[in-house]
Amino acid sequence: MPDALSPTGSGDLATLMTDIGRRARAASAMLATAGANQRRSALVAAARHLRAQADTILAANAEDLARASDLASNLRDRLALSPQRVEAMAQGLDDIAAQPDPVGEVMEQWTRPNGLHFSKVRVPLGVIGVIYESRPNVTADAGALCIKSGNAAILRGGSESAASSAAILACLRQGLADVGLPEDAVQGLPTTDRAAVGHLLRMAEYVDVIVPRGGKGLIARVQEDSRVPVLAHLDGNCHVYVHQDADLEMAAAVLLNAKLRRTSVCGATESLLIDGAIAARALPRLVPMLLEAGCAVRGDGAVQAVDPRVTAATDADWGTEYLDAVLSAAVVPNLSAAIAWINRHGSHHTDAIITQSQAAADQFLAEVDSAIVLVNASTQFADGGEFGFGAEIGISTGRLHARGPVGARELTSFKYQVRGTGQVRP
Repeated sequence: MPDALSPTGSGDLATLMTDIGRRARAASAMLATAGANQRRSALVAAARHLRAQADTILAANAEDLARASDLASNLRDRLALSPQRVEAMAQGLDDIAAQPDPVGEVMEQWTRPNGLHFSKVRVPLGVIGVIYESRPNVTADAGALCIKSGNAAILRGGSESAASSAAILACLRQGLADVGLPEDAVQGLPTTDRAAVGHLLRMAEYVDVIVPRGGKGLIARVQEDSRVPVLAHLDGNCHVYVHQDADLEMAAAVLLNAKLRRTSVCGATESLLIDGAIAARALPRLVPMLLEAGCAVRGDGAVQAVDPRVTAATDADWGTEYLDAVLSAAVVPNLSAAIAWINRHGSHHTDAIITQSQAAADQFLAEVDSAIVLVNASTQFADGGEFGFGAEIGISTGRLHARGPVGARELTSFKYQVRGTGQVRP
């Protein structure tokens, strides 16, 4: 069986997928019981191979980009690698390796009056299937986080990034082999046949969790079809709200970064809300700034009145993740209205308030129902690396198990270990 992603597969697909599942399950048992130092060493070795194979990875990425010439610009940005991005992947592996090991961590412990001692201990989830689009760096991030947390990974990247992902995956597998761990702890699907995803979603005997990372269509399909629990990463319709007590120079700097630093990431701001109390001052400062920086603005009547280059926003704009240099903007009466707007139109991903009022900041933090809520900071900090996790497997917008950036600790469950001295229950 191929040891990395490849553009073509062979043999009966159901048999192939079952074999991948069995190999992953066997590898997960070995990885879960490996020592923390061995898993850490595998990641350090994989980072070393990424650096050594940078030219090979970039050549593979050039092949992918050539085949994907018709991709939208935001998707090409996600697909494209550079020496700096390859080094960032390698550094991410080093950072994950340096994190405290989550496996075996005692979360709580207590002793009952009858002498029984209880411990709540972190354990790996088992086998994690990761389905993603466009971004080959997810191969490194997802594989590394699974290794760190003692989980086996089955990775299904997008067909447009097949060559890049294969080259990256080979480095992860070599890192495992270097320290005596099974290469099958990280596998890629050796086919771009979409039917393979259907098989993966039904492999409840071998797969414990599915993590989809991509557009709404992918997420919807996975959630509808999967027989395996899903840890969902939904779209990022992120907001910046400029409160009446905001420092406008701070607001300008944060907004410019939040929208335009990288428009293709899920933490990019897509919607701007301005408090009505300062709209007369804030709109002339912020709207032309965005337009002159190359960002199209779609606004309500108040925003359109500021600059003729602003186009009218439709109802659909308020809920759109553009992933491009486009922003919707509206004026809201007050803080409570802004919170209600975000909770209605947002995707519960990442939202920020700009304010010098502690009371307003506290209310926003408490009442905005999003996985990440910021005060006076760019929404582009919605990233596991910026949280100190080294990387993330996705930003979970659900409420169960994990929420926000999903790092190594979030890829664990727990079990109770109970120690006694011969107690019997009366």
